[in-house]
Amino acid sequence: MARTRTPVVAGWFTDGEDEREFRLLGTRCTACSVVFFPREDAYCRNPGCVGGGEPAEVALSKRGRVWSYTDGRYRPPAPYVSDPDARWEPYTLVAVELAEERMVVLGQAAPGVTVGDLAVGMEVEVVPGILIEDADTTWTTWHWRPVGGGR
Repeated sequence: MARTRTPVVAGWFTDGEDEREFRLLGTRCTACSVVFFPREDAYCRNPGCVGGGEPAEVALSKRGRVWSYTDGRYRPPAPYVSDPDARWEPYTLVAVELAEERMVVLGQAAPGVTVGDLAVGMEVEVVPGILIEDADTTWTTWHWRPVGGGR
């Protein structure tokens, strides 16, 4: 039986496994043009926005530059979903600056990418990823991967 692919958070990124087409999805205020991620579908969160425009969905830049990074070497507590009996695998977190949107987006690095593979200012791209799989579901997310194979 095939697993159902389900986003960890609906509407935050495009569906599918095609790396070329994969994008994070945010919203842009139609009055002040500020971009939000996570998306804001109800109202503009910009306190300086006087027009209070409607939010419109926008695909975020596919590439950005490493702003900061670290590794997670411990199992996070609840509400993080984790099998306490499974072997813990450290993971790498990357904060990526998207110049066009003027924001920093946090996410996991692609599998196999460690802090030793990253440097502040390095160009990375967003790619589809898997957070966890169970018997019925593949929970999808996004990952950041160095452009051109790393350092």
